[in-house]
Amino acid sequence: MSAAVPVCYVRNIDQARDFYAMFGYNERQSGEQDGGLWSYLQSAGHTLLLACVQPPLIQAELPLLIYLYVDDLAAVRERFEAAGHAVEPAGYPAHAPGGEARTRDPDGNVVVFGQRTGTPEHHREHSGEAARSSLLREAAEAIGRRGGAPAGCQVGHADGSTCDEPAEVKLADSWGDTVWGCLGHTDEALINARSAFIATEDGLGLGPWLRTRRGRPEA
Repeated sequence: MSAAVPVCYVRNIDQARDFYAMFGYNERQSGEQDGGLWSYLQSAGHTLLLACVQPPLIQAELPLLIYLYVDDLAAVRERFEAAGHAVEPAGYPAHAPGGEARTRDPDGNVVVFGQRTGTPEHHREHSGEAARSSLLREAAEAIGRRGGAPAGCQVGHADGSTCDEPAEVKLADSWGDTVWGCLGHTDEALINARSAFIATEDGLGLGPWLRTRRGRPEA
């Protein structure tokens, strides 16, 4: 492997490009393909591809989308705060002795940035325990709050626009396709989509039922 390019799906290419420009990313190439827009960004030897498709993809609720190392954490914080982006200090972990902070991009994705070089103890800004909480614990809590569901309805409106209602019901069909929908769009899908049915996230599905039926509940 010669390079790795992270891909970030966004709702507005221009807003996302301006946001990541504050980290030093500059657009090298851009274009349109199959009705979607893309922008290839580069900062020194690091790259990031922004992609925008219609209808927009539903962003999953993640505790972290991307982690970036910066040379001057304080300067970057000032830059984002001056642009109106809230920045939360996140302590001084071993992998970022110069400090760590988090913010959100225009799509609500969490971006954490840290400084590899150390900061003297008397210059450190001490943050609360909540700011240093485990990213894995945050992910588990987010999943638990929604029972595995994404933050928003994935069905969308008939004109292709995004539905802002919360996802509450999981749908599936005989071909294995699944989608999370709000109550209104779930009703619409059940009426109009052939073979659509309400799926479940618990462990009482067809597999366990068949194993019990065949006398092998422990399988």
